[in-house]
Amino acid sequence: MAKKALLGTVTDTDLRLLRVFRAVVACGGFAAAELELNINRSTISRHIKDLETRLGVTLCRRGRGGFALTAEGENVHAGALKMMAAMDDFQQGVNDLHRRLTGPIAIAIFDKTATNPQCKIYRALARFDEEAADVHPEIYVEPINAIESGVMEGRFQLGIIPNHRPSSSLAYYKLFDEQMYLYCSSDHPLFTQKDSDLSVEEVRNSKYVGIGYHSPNMEVGREMGQNREATAYDQEGVAHLVLSGAYLGYLPEHYAEAFVSSGRMRALLPGEFHYICEFSAIVRHAPAPNRVTQKLLDALVSAHQV
Repeated sequence: MAKKALLGTVTDTDLRLLRVFRAVVACGGFAAAELELNINRSTISRHIKDLETRLGVTLCRRGRGGFALTAEGENVHAGALKMMAAMDDFQQGVNDLHRRLTGPIAIAIFDKTATNPQCKIYRALARFDEEAADVHPEIYVEPINAIESGVMEGRFQLGIIPNHRPSSSLAYYKLFDEQMYLYCSSDHPLFTQKDSDLSVEEVRNSKYVGIGYHSPNMEVGREMGQNREATAYDQEGVAHLVLSGAYLGYLPEHYAEAFVSSGRMRALLPGEFHYICEFSAIVRHAPAPNRVTQKLLDALVSAHQV
């Protein structure tokens, strides 16, 4: 005889418990979720216990070792995010029928873009607020692969990423460029050498920190014959390793400017070691963007055409 599922029909109470669970995971634990949920820790703990009883699995470990999801908790969390994204899409669809622009919109952006003078995301958000004042933006900063998968799965309605390899599941809208150079810190042996005294081979053979997932950074490093001897997963990580004096690394010119101005970094052979990142807004091909997402997308494209 087949084992009867413990959950059965998903009720409003289940949805409320799943939202508590989602907040706990997003905050990284019960204590941090108190402020987000505006309920005390003992109530949060009881809600999670009720959800575990309802599902018949242990969702997380909590104690002196800190908060951590179990394998079952990872699966439930991933499923809950997909379900809630689908519910948000449904709600937006109903709002579309009544021509209302309300509800949340989840936006994921690649890191260190705000200081780029070519980036006009802030202008688009200002226009969006004027035209959709009742919409609640939720902005996440994530790596490229997390943004792409999140948009495909519906967890994010819109993403902004550096172009690398296109996906047939996504639609791309060019926004702005970002100039990248190869930097070393003032503690690196090459810092005091003039560019005229440096050779491409000398720079190429120096220890190099690269981004650890498929990206323009990874492609350029390979093309230039640079062997990655340290790995970072965002620009901040690259900057820390460059500042250590042990590694060279590519950084956006606008982000590195503060380090250069203070004498802590310099670009090496900028005529040779450089590349340009193109940034695009991405949305799913199907289903088509709802009115709220389309309104933001239009604002982003318009802001970057000025």
